[in-house]
Amino acid sequence: MSREGAEYALRARAEERDRISGDLLDLESHTTYQLLKGATLRGATHGRWSTAHTALAELWTLNDAYRAVLREAERVRAMRGRLGGEQLAELTELLSGASVVLPATAKPVEQRSLLPRTDEHLTLDETVARMDAAFRAVTGALSDIDAVWNAALPRLDAADAALREIRDLERGLGESLDLTGQETALRDLRAGVLEDPLGTAYEQELETLARVLAEARADLDRAVAVKAEYARRREDLIAALDLMRAAESEARLAHGAVVVKIALPPQARPRSRIDALTDDLGALDAAGGAWVQRARRLSALERDAQTAADQAQATARALYGLVSRRDELRGRLGACQAMAVRRGMAEHETVYELYERARTLLWSAPCDLTEAAAAVERYQRAIHGGGR
Repeated sequence: MSREGAEYALRARAEERDRISGDLLDLESHTTYQLLKGATLRGATHGRWSTAHTALAELWTLNDAYRAVLREAERVRAMRGRLGGEQLAELTELLSGASVVLPATAKPVEQRSLLPRTDEHLTLDETVARMDAAFRAVTGALSDIDAVWNAALPRLDAADAALREIRDLERGLGESLDLTGQETALRDLRAGVLEDPLGTAYEQELETLARVLAEARADLDRAVAVKAEYARRREDLIAALDLMRAAESEARLAHGAVVVKIALPPQARPRSRIDALTDDLGALDAAGGAWVQRARRLSALERDAQTAADQAQATARALYGLVSRRDELRGRLGACQAMAVRRGMAEHETVYELYERARTLLWSAPCDLTEAAAAVERYQRAIHGGGR
């Protein structure tokens, strides 16, 4: 090296040393690193962190040897204001030669040979490359573990908070849900994530836990609301059952009025659910203080009463609609007959027979609506076909 080259190389190495020192201090202060130093690890995480810990030990050994060479280089440079030839040669050897010495380490007997152990000599560049590889092994493990903890621990905390809120609601209601299995699963899952984040498959189990807890919380919220509003909602339900009773009565009246005019299958007879739902309401009153179950049954009763009333109303409309359909077919038949007269086809034997068949069906009681509609269609096709 020239004197200028040596001066520049020494300054660059000093800056490099400071940068490396800063990175190592950041590593030491990293939250996950601090947690792992005292953690009890197992499984895949234990293996990964053991490898990283070995790399970390090598990193510190390399760094100590690297800094020792730089201290010696700085000492040599400080001996004289202007480098002499001997100092320049020594400085050149320190900065560019294999000046970093790693003493041979004792190995397990199964890895030894009978040849003498030799120290390892590295250049500063080789030493920095080795330190970088070790540093990356450590930070890679930290990053992977940190990613799992950052993703899983907040969700586990949220599940714990949800469980505490559920217990508070249970105490307010004076009853409890059986969540022992979920408590155990949550505790085991937290232990798994903390002790082996790289080997614990938590996603599906945590999602299932969160869903079960959310459903339990919803049940309790509903129970609290029902407990506070039971009297009012019971009165509303009685009113809904009255409306349902009226709707079912209207459906039965519609069936009675229509069945004499339109041929209906046996399954068209309206079925009543009022007695069953009234019995359910009585059972609900007898349920006592089991508010979680009572809330579920009350909500189901409210839905069933509304659905039954809607179905009864729809049945009545559909039944009356059949009479309207018959009347519409009668009007259509009359219009087709008028067209047949205008076209001089009314007395045509085939056309006349089709008309009589449709008229007989439509003015019979009860009317087979399906056959009548088909008969009107055949009569209309005959008229149009005759016109062509």
